Amino acid sequence: MAEKKLKITQIRSVIDYDERQKRTIEALGLGRPNWSTVKPDTPQIRGMINAVRHLLKVEQIES
Repeated sequence: MAEKKLKITQIRSVIDYDERQKRTIEALGLGRPNWSTVKPDTPQIRGMINAVRHLLKVEQIES
C-alpha cells in the first residue's frame, strides 16, 4: 500500500496576514506564491493546511 502524500502549493502572498499565519506557511516549507512542497498526509499537516487554506492549493498524490 502506497503512503498518501499531499502536494501543497502556496497560491497567495502572506502580506497583510497575521504573524501566526505567516509562521504556519513557513512551517509548511513555503514562503512565496507558486512554491510547492510534498508532505505526508497526517492530522498535524491537515490542521496546518486548514489554518491557512485560503492561501493554498492542495493535491493528494500517491508515492
